[in-house]
Amino acid sequence: MTVVIFLGSLIGSMALGIPIAYALLVSGVALMWHLDLFDAQILAQNFINGADSFPLLAVPFFMLAGEIMNVGGLSQRIVNFALALVGHVKGGLGYVVIVAACLLSALSGSAVADAAALTALLLPMMVKAGHKKEVSGGLIAAAGVIGPIIPPSIGFVIFGVAANVSISKLFIAGIVPGVMIGIGLALTWWWVGRKEQLALPQRRTRAEVWAAARKSVWALMLPVFILVGLRMGVFTPTEAAVVAAVYALFVATVVYRELSLKALVRVFVTAARTTAVVMFLVAAAMVSAWLVTVANLPTQVVDLLRPLLDNQTLLLIAIMVLVMLVGTAMDMTPTILIMTPVLMPLIKAAGIDPVYFGVLFIINNAIGLITPPVGTILNVVAGVGRMKMDAVTRGVLPFMAAQFAVLFIMVLFPQTVLAPLRWFY
Repeated sequence: MTVVIFLGSLIGSMALGIPIAYALLVSGVALMWHLDLFDAQILAQNFINGADSFPLLAVPFFMLAGEIMNVGGLSQRIVNFALALVGHVKGGLGYVVIVAACLLSALSGSAVADAAALTALLLPMMVKAGHKKEVSGGLIAAAGVIGPIIPPSIGFVIFGVAANVSISKLFIAGIVPGVMIGIGLALTWWWVGRKEQLALPQRRTRAEVWAAARKSVWALMLPVFILVGLRMGVFTPTEAAVVAAVYALFVATVVYRELSLKALVRVFVTAARTTAVVMFLVAAAMVSAWLVTVANLPTQVVDLLRPLLDNQTLLLIAIMVLVMLVGTAMDMTPTILIMTPVLMPLIKAAGIDPVYFGVLFIINNAIGLITPPVGTILNVVAGVGRMKMDAVTRGVLPFMAAQFAVLFIMVLFPQTVLAPLRWFY
């Protein structure tokens, strides 16, 4: 009955058009009434404590870093470097999207920011070159999924806080899976465009490639600083977010000199608004998470799936399918915050490595950003690229299928995630 009341009030609120953050509060209040625990003071206390977390400070700083990179010229130079590397091969602009997405994800960690930048910079070029607009938009949307996987990742920060798992280990463990997702997209792009007959751009000379690399070196050094700093214990993930923001600000204003004071004010305002939305969502979800724990829902879920505890692979497949279904109706952040406290006791009871599960969980939630009908990234690409939502949805389907295939390869072969993590550590 407790599960019915919680899910019924949450889904009912969302069906009425109530924003997800308020729907989470409504479901929390409904659960409090059912448990005869209603107290406005407890509600307010858990709401405030939900956002009062030092590791969560990484969220606004990574968002600020992403905004600075897009406005300050770092993203443009990354794209130019990718163009110089692979722009001349057949379907080269598609490979440019994938390479640029991998590089950008190592800078901002925000899927929405990466997708918006790639759409604005590369979609017009792809259409002009003769590629179908819906397929190009679908590839860009799918490439944006890499943002929350390759570190630094806002998704890993939120999961690490909610699950009490090392954020540094999550960052390191996300590198190889992110590259695997990129390879899967590249193979799919080759398959989709193998019959296209387009004029190929002229191959860049070695001097031009070197010039593009030299111009982008300041941007490319940022992920190196972050990963080396985390690996050597120089700073924590939260401090890494501050380093990223300060470094991006320095490069954009002093080195590239493309970020004016007036533009900087707009960047701060945009980052603050986005942060406010995310942190309000986190605070509201923490109220529901606390009540889920009080109502003992995790134990009920463990009892329900107890027959699968002896087979880790079957259990993970069942969880991944569940997350896939939830991802079609709910955005990434609330899914992480709602499902993590429910699933983690199950993962621990089955003896599954929490870092390994965290990587699979975040990848699945990231793919949920391009699953209709909610698909946040689909909306971003459609809006920035001036396309219809159904056109982007049709274009993204083959790439989304490839990403799910890579995800389930990781489920069947855990060493694809665990072996690189153990090597790094």
